[in-house]
Amino acid sequence: MTVRIPVLALAAGAVALALSPAQPAQAQSDAMRSTYHDYRVVTVADGLVQPWSIAFLPGGDMLVTERPGRLRIIRDGELLAQPVPGVPEVLARGQGGMLEVLPHPEFESNHLVYLSYSKPIGDGSEATTAVIRGTLENDRFTQTDEIFEAVSRGAGHYGCKLAFDADGYLWLTVGDRQVPPRGDLHAHPAQDVSNHHGVVVRLHDDGRVPEDNPFVGRDGARPETWSYGHRNPQGLAVHPETDAIWITEHGPRGGDEVNVPDAGRNYGWPVIGYGVNYRGGTTIHEATHAEGMEQPVHVWVPSIGTSGLMFYTGDKFPHWQGALFAGGLSGQRLERLTVEDGQVTSVETLLRGMGRVRDVRQGPDGYIYVAISSREGGEGSPIVRLEPAG
Repeated sequence: MTVRIPVLALAAGAVALALSPAQPAQAQSDAMRSTYHDYRVVTVADGLVQPWSIAFLPGGDMLVTERPGRLRIIRDGELLAQPVPGVPEVLARGQGGMLEVLPHPEFESNHLVYLSYSKPIGDGSEATTAVIRGTLENDRFTQTDEIFEAVSRGAGHYGCKLAFDADGYLWLTVGDRQVPPRGDLHAHPAQDVSNHHGVVVRLHDDGRVPEDNPFVGRDGARPETWSYGHRNPQGLAVHPETDAIWITEHGPRGGDEVNVPDAGRNYGWPVIGYGVNYRGGTTIHEATHAEGMEQPVHVWVPSIGTSGLMFYTGDKFPHWQGALFAGGLSGQRLERLTVEDGQVTSVETLLRGMGRVRDVRQGPDGYIYVAISSREGGEGSPIVRLEPAG
């Protein structure tokens, strides 16, 4: 893989949806300006508690996970009063809870939905990253089957993003579990392929390991792993033309990254990077570059707290086609990244100061949907939509 020198960020349809532009919105902002498109922010649903992930179903329903442990349905512009029953128990503490939701590419025929979450282990006081799939019919989640459980332990940094590529492979991320980098950085669990700390994982849709995964047959390595040396990837998207996997991952204080994980490659955490310790700003890494460790395609300094990630391919914002959109938690923003020949060439900030952007998705109607999550965890977190203004 070609070594990429990061660009430091400047501060600066076919299926009808549950709420169409013709229907009255609950709230609508004044027009906001951007380089190519003016847009408005319309509230699709409110009253959610820490929404983490958005997904769309054929026929118009929108699925939303709430981190305390619930799966919700937005139908015909209304948030259904009752959560979907049958979801797994989660350890909803710290960064843990119910996380990503993803329908199977053939949902119309098999009704399969995937959930990632922090699964309680041992006496229930700890958790690991797990993925379960089940059948969603009649607003119930049934016939569940766990297809992945990470070999990892720690305080947080679960990762948990999910995506299908064009070949039907299921991709998921696992964070480094917040294990502090101390002493010999090369001995950190994110540098050890015998576990799932700080990895991107590639599976078949039923959880089987593809035979051509890079660590299959390697003694002591986890065959599910595709790449390692990541910190906490909480953005995952598939490039619409190349089918390459793109991720965003949290740095420490400074150094959030965009990476394009290649098979078997080491992305350096915590040996190399661009951040410093939260307290005192002291050095963490040995350097920013090292032989055998990959460079990101983009770095945010200061950090924005990267979260949801998507490539835009819709027709409602034609000048944004091909752009990469990344959410920001601590930065309370949505970033639009221009990508040319696999490189990030410019960054524009949208939605500044509206709240912690947890997820961003393109709807089947071509509009952009965003989950805004309150840090406090109380009711009132919305799902909003970006629409062209004029």
